[in-house]
Amino acid sequence: MNHQNLFSLLMAASLTVACTPQEKTINKQNIIHQLSLEDKAHLVIGTGMAGMSGNDAVIGATKSLVPGAAGTTYPLDSLGIPAIVLADGPAGLRIEAHRKGDTASYYCTHFPIGTLLASTWNQVLVEEVGKAMGNEVKEYGADVLLAPAVNIHRNPLNGRNFEYYSEDPLVAGKIAAAYIRGIQSNGVGTSIKHFAFNNQETNRMNTDARISQRAIREIYLKPFEIAVKEAEPWTVMSSYNKINGTYTSESRELLTTILRDEWGYKGTVMTDWFGGKDGATQTWAGNDMLQPGKPDQFTSIVNGVKSGKLKMADLDRNVERILNLIEKTPRYQGYAFSNKPDLKAHAAVTRQSATEGMVLLKNNGALPIASKPADTHLALYGCTSYDFIAGGTGSGNVNHAYVVSLTDGLKNAGYVVDADLQKAYTTYIETHKADQKAKLEAAMKKDKKTAMLAMFLPAQRPAEMGIEAQKLAAQAQTADMAIITLGRISGEFLDRKQADFNLTPEERTLISQVCEAYHRVGKKVVVLLNIGGVIETASWKDMPDAILCAWQAGQEGGNSVADVVSGKTTPSGKLTMTWPMHFADAYSSRNFPIDKMPDLDLTNQGKASNNEKDVDYTNYEEDIYVGYRYFDSFDKKVSFPFGYGLSYTDFRYSEPKINNKGSEITVTVNIENTGKTEGKEVVELYVAAPNSLQLNKPVKELKAFAKTRTLKPGESQTVQLTVRSTDLASFNETKSAWKVDEGDYTFLIGASSHDIRATLSTTVKAQETPANRVLAPQEPLRLLHR
Repeated sequence: MNHQNLFSLLMAASLTVACTPQEKTINKQNIIHQLSLEDKAHLVIGTGMAGMSGNDAVIGATKSLVPGAAGTTYPLDSLGIPAIVLADGPAGLRIEAHRKGDTASYYCTHFPIGTLLASTWNQVLVEEVGKAMGNEVKEYGADVLLAPAVNIHRNPLNGRNFEYYSEDPLVAGKIAAAYIRGIQSNGVGTSIKHFAFNNQETNRMNTDARISQRAIREIYLKPFEIAVKEAEPWTVMSSYNKINGTYTSESRELLTTILRDEWGYKGTVMTDWFGGKDGATQTWAGNDMLQPGKPDQFTSIVNGVKSGKLKMADLDRNVERILNLIEKTPRYQGYAFSNKPDLKAHAAVTRQSATEGMVLLKNNGALPIASKPADTHLALYGCTSYDFIAGGTGSGNVNHAYVVSLTDGLKNAGYVVDADLQKAYTTYIETHKADQKAKLEAAMKKDKKTAMLAMFLPAQRPAEMGIEAQKLAAQAQTADMAIITLGRISGEFLDRKQADFNLTPEERTLISQVCEAYHRVGKKVVVLLNIGGVIETASWKDMPDAILCAWQAGQEGGNSVADVVSGKTTPSGKLTMTWPMHFADAYSSRNFPIDKMPDLDLTNQGKASNNEKDVDYTNYEEDIYVGYRYFDSFDKKVSFPFGYGLSYTDFRYSEPKINNKGSEITVTVNIENTGKTEGKEVVELYVAAPNSLQLNKPVKELKAFAKTRTLKPGESQTVQLTVRSTDLASFNETKSAWKVDEGDYTFLIGASSHDIRATLSTTVKAQETPANRVLAPQEPLRLLHR
């Protein structure tokens, strides 16, 4: 994708901002002096949420100011302090598309999911997407977007992996920082979430993540640390779960000692909606704002101050931080939002950006489609070809105006799609949806509250439609190529099942029969993956001629896929997570809530723990060996490795050089396009520490990455990657310090974690940086060791 074109689109999308001669300021100490204890308690707990007790996880929603936003802060009208609007993300602004008594529509752009954006490995592009998204936040009157979500892909079945970026903390942190910079360039805020250790949806409000201090520091906090230091998000959202026995929103060690004292964070911390249990403890810990607020939190804070359990100084500190946040917002500054962002321009942004994160997993000459679109007849198989998935469900969903299906995208590009096949699938899908609607209506009559929650859960996808062998043979004769689309959708409240990771019998049969029929007559078959997380591919990937992981590309998904398969755009995405041969190959599968049924009875949320393994507590026994750190260090075969992705062209790596300046190490390499079409290449820099086996370190770790500009055939670019010597440190629990071991470090320049193109080495001196001894497990953990 040409970034000049994307920049032009963003410029077109931006509205003229009226310049204020001087920013309004709040005399915070004066305000605090005027507030009563009760006023202060109200300010720090939000405005509540009608109909909700606070004992359950919810999708935030308010009718105030911006209908459909997640919530608002508490206004102090007599003192000139307005309520500000907090709205869900991260694939776009989530507000209601229609309002009572208003004929206008308020649709928002559904941008690509987080996993796709991360798969671009392009920080510049992600920042540009953030600018477009932030413009919608501002023009619809919201002040803070509750995004990005940067939790680690610890296990393939986490229901919200589609919102998250990677199994690697560097990738997650760098992409999150770019996203934050883009959003906040509009003068609106972000809320990086879920801080921290929110790696499963099952019992997410109560589960205890039991993790070593080393893994806490090196894996799970590192992406937050990178984003906080590089992009300064206006807010941080604490997670629901516990960490080593303490709710994160009540952990002073996490929210104050690490976040503020060690990292230097100056912004505001808020809870996830109804997160935590004790308002006074949360306030003391440094959780400034408790959203959306509930009466018992108000009582806890007021009584806490009166009893001496909570110091007034701690409450005043939190009030000041909230006032600091309000002061920066468009609402306080009097910005006149338009309610009319340029949705057409933003649709073009999402279409272009999505193409760069799609990952070509296999290609035996099937892609790009060689013939002209008007001369190419395509047969589309799989229900998802006709019911394309824009993104996941829950708070990460977006009320968009439309989703371009694969069918429409290909037709828009000029391809001829088998009409009879389309009609058969459309009828089949409509029948399935009607049946599901009837079941939901019946459930509403029995238990309205639980059925309402079910509306936010992923809808059941139809089983793949069987096709008679005779019809399939006839279709193979008339079509020039077959495209099979497999779909998966997940979301908030529940984790994926093993059956969702594996192919269904109907999907296996479909792939096998279509490949057999088309290959018999010399035609090619492409499998398209419209998914939000990893699925099993090892058992069937040899059958089709090409596999394109399109992820979930937002509302323009069908057009974006057409741009890639037609060759209009060359794929340059790479995987930000490992694809295992089998689900059980992931070491974390030993400690994950596999196939646990979610409790949709909201009255059971927040009840006492039953001490059930992987539900009430989860032991992170894999320790630091997450993703490729495990698979590569223990020589486990994978289906597709971390950092992997093909292109329509080829790249040569040459002239690798290393320059050790002591505190900073610079690596350069020349990347040449040796193929016949233009394209971009992601360059990955891994580092292997000396004596890694003896010191229990991964065999290699990603320490830097970069993406080339678009290179024409024969064109080259010198890529520079920089690593600070402190980036080579591991966390030493005994000393509670970041320690760089002295010795020779190997720098590996690769196209993936398995495809190393050049190797360099340099000697690094020992160094040690002390850290606070915090977040220790309550009991010793049995940990994986090399």
